[in-house]
Amino acid sequence: MSHAHSPRAGVAAKRCRRLETTKALAAILCSALLWLGGAVGDGGRAQAQSPKLTDITFSLDFILLGRHAPFYVAIDKGYYRDAGLNVSIIPAKGTAQGIQNVESGLAQLGFVDVASLVVSRAAGSTVKVVSVIYQKAPFAFFSLDPGANVTRLKDLEGLKVGSNTGSYISNIAKAMMRKEGLDPNKLVVESIEPAARIAMLATRKIPAIDFFIITKPAMERAVTDGKLKTFLFADHGLDLYSNGIGAKEAYLKEHPEVVKAFVDATLRAYQYSFKHPQEAAEIVQKYNKALNNDITVEELKIVEDLSVTPEVAKNGLGSFTPERMKTSVEWMAENGGFPKEQAPKPEDVYATGFMPAKPVLP
Repeated sequence: MSHAHSPRAGVAAKRCRRLETTKALAAILCSALLWLGGAVGDGGRAQAQSPKLTDITFSLDFILLGRHAPFYVAIDKGYYRDAGLNVSIIPAKGTAQGIQNVESGLAQLGFVDVASLVVSRAAGSTVKVVSVIYQKAPFAFFSLDPGANVTRLKDLEGLKVGSNTGSYISNIAKAMMRKEGLDPNKLVVESIEPAARIAMLATRKIPAIDFFIITKPAMERAVTDGKLKTFLFADHGLDLYSNGIGAKEAYLKEHPEVVKAFVDATLRAYQYSFKHPQEAAEIVQKYNKALNNDITVEELKIVEDLSVTPEVAKNGLGSFTPERMKTSVEWMAENGGFPKEQAPKPEDVYATGFMPAKPVLP
């Protein structure tokens, strides 16, 4: 009997086959463990690189225009993402609606103005401003020459102005008239949708319209048979803080770190936009193709003029003082057209502690 077919050889062959099978299984198991380990490791790294973002809805004060470029710069440049936020932006038809968007919970944060906030607080709102970007009120009436040619407060008596229910600008005008002894009832307000307002002024279907001064570049291009006249309330005695970032008291209490992160990222985006207006214009146009880059650049310059004062140059973008906030609230409490007993206290309108520890200088 040959050696290959001996009993001992058969046993040896079986042992070898078992050993090889064991090695093969071990190799497969080892490979699987290595693969799983790599997958777990990669997943851990991916999770570290992309932590879960907090969803935030932010309400503008108006339809998307060039002036709002900094918020989109914050999205495009990753400022919000780096702060742990996933920000969605919704429009409004005026500051009053913007505040309502926050009050109703449609948005967690909003671009609110202090004057409208005082009135809203008097009516029961719980929204507070935590950072003031527009240090000067941008409220303005626009008219034409020849035409209504509004150049002084007295010209508001007997004037018909195009506004809308979501805008508080005409209410501010009436408050100024009341304070100066003029009859606010002689200012006639006609409701006109924002998108149609400029065209109606340019075609002389309405003698005046209210808008923020930031809209001036677009209006100048629309008027072809006269000179655009700008009546900026801040040039006629109005000393009010204006637009800034606001949220409901409950949200501020429950999510302070989220609010701080949003404020810091937004202020850095304003800083960047002021330094790179052309790039900011190109970024915001991605979100509204109808925007004109040249107009956006001009609007951002006006925004910078409203936002950067000597105090801001020292204390940082978005900063405010309790003293001037008190003045703003008291002016509105006196002239806002609501019962004085309903007037909020200054500290009811703003909240401190949400600004960056290191000021974001312009």
